[in-house]
Amino acid sequence: MSTAESFGRTIQLFLVDGKPTGLRKATIHGWTGLLFVSGASAFGDLTKRIEVDRTGVYILAGPDTDNLGVTRVYIGSGNAVSERIEQSAKKRDFWETAIAVTTSDDDLSKGHAEYLECRLIALAAQAGRVVLDNGTQPASGRRRLPEADVANMEQFLANLRIILPVIGVDMLKPQPKAVTQMATPPEARTEAEVHFEIRHKSGVRATAVEEEGEFVVLEGSEALTGTGYVQQSYGGLKEKLIADGVLVPSGEGRMRFSCPWSFNSPSAAAAVVLDRNSNGRLEWKVRGSSQNYHDWQQAQAAVQGESA
Repeated sequence: MSTAESFGRTIQLFLVDGKPTGLRKATIHGWTGLLFVSGASAFGDLTKRIEVDRTGVYILAGPDTDNLGVTRVYIGSGNAVSERIEQSAKKRDFWETAIAVTTSDDDLSKGHAEYLECRLIALAAQAGRVVLDNGTQPASGRRRLPEADVANMEQFLANLRIILPVIGVDMLKPQPKAVTQMATPPEARTEAEVHFEIRHKSGVRATAVEEEGEFVVLEGSEALTGTGYVQQSYGGLKEKLIADGVLVPSGEGRMRFSCPWSFNSPSAAAAVVLDRNSNGRLEWKVRGSSQNYHDWQQAQAAVQGESA
């Protein structure tokens, strides 16, 4: 019998002006929560919406200038989101995406919004996927709500966890177990996953697993360096991993992963390991076999199609 977690969800995404780069309106069918998403060019359209002139929370997101490939986020709340998000946007120049979160029936109180703000900041800090621009985390004590209201707001947050990644914001998504459970040996914490490997003729070896759509290279894996190839796509990422101590020297012409690292694709991981632009779908092989990632993925899709 299906559980609640296995049910599908219908997310409604409306392009307000008919353009994919303009103002977008998003919600989940049957939920009163309402999100408006814009870039800088459509920000004026966002703040003019009647629904945004309500109590709620907001998010400003953009690249962090001090950390290549990292997103910086500011989270706030207000009785009139349109006014507060405009004030916050003027004080910050990093943001590229603005998100206003209210409800279709205007039933959020100031206490509800402050509770959501506090919980969003805490959850984002716990996930560790973004740099928070908030100077300090709001004191949770002043956001105490009746038990029933807390339950309602936690359900509200559960829906935000679903809809935010759909509009391109992964700040609440927990890190893969392969990254977080460092106290457990790699083989033990990834025993349920299929292991992929690169075995280069130089002797360099790297091992990775795929978890929740992320490709995680495990600690102890090696990477080539100084090969002379021009890295057009991921050279900057590799430099960052070296600067952050994720990749450390391990003999002439090679580096070693000091900790697991989550990549957004097999190709990004392969490029860093092989020190050149690479098709990770072909470079990574199922450990102990000649089956590459692409063929493995196709085989998985066929099995799932047969069982459907």
